[in-house]
Amino acid sequence: MNSANINQQANSLKTNLKLILEENQKLAEQIDFIQLAAVIPYLHQADRLFIIGAGRTGLALKAAAMRLMHFGFTVFVAGETTTPAIRKGDLLIAGSGSGTTSTIVKAAEKAVSSGAEVIAFSTTTDSALARLAALTLVIPAAQKQDHGKTISEQYAGSLFEQALLLLTDAIFQTMWAVDGTAAQELWKRHANLE
Repeated sequence: MNSANINQQANSLKTNLKLILEENQKLAEQIDFIQLAAVIPYLHQADRLFIIGAGRTGLALKAAAMRLMHFGFTVFVAGETTTPAIRKGDLLIAGSGSGTTSTIVKAAEKAVSSGAEVIAFSTTTDSALARLAALTLVIPAAQKQDHGKTISEQYAGSLFEQALLLLTDAIFQTMWAVDGTAAQELWKRHANLE
């Protein structure tokens, strides 16, 4: 690849990163932070936390699961071989942009029928998942099937997935600021079999 192509790609990378950051900033201005703050009492009241999401949404929620574990919560990722049965007193944190992903909806149905509560992260409150959830946090991003680029110029559900990661990090950061546990103490829970 010649230097002209590298410079062109470098400029394109800079432009696209700026687009991604601007879209996330615009989305952040539309978030209902009162609704987001309402997530925190659910976390503290739950006996155990269960996380479920498909694809990149699932990856963003796995990152959240790790931070919640660092904070001292008992956290399980649905689908892992060591994840126990959900029960009354537990909380399922479910992510689905459309709120219709069948595996996520079925998990929420199972959680509710077992006496657990559900918190949903979605783009809509008009879905099967939202109807099962005690609280649905709306992330006003494009769903993965929205190819019209009216909400986001990014591919598929990228903006939703990015915002989910950032918002769950904001939840962690907020709880940590209130709790005041030293970073060195949280670090003792970090994986050491890496």
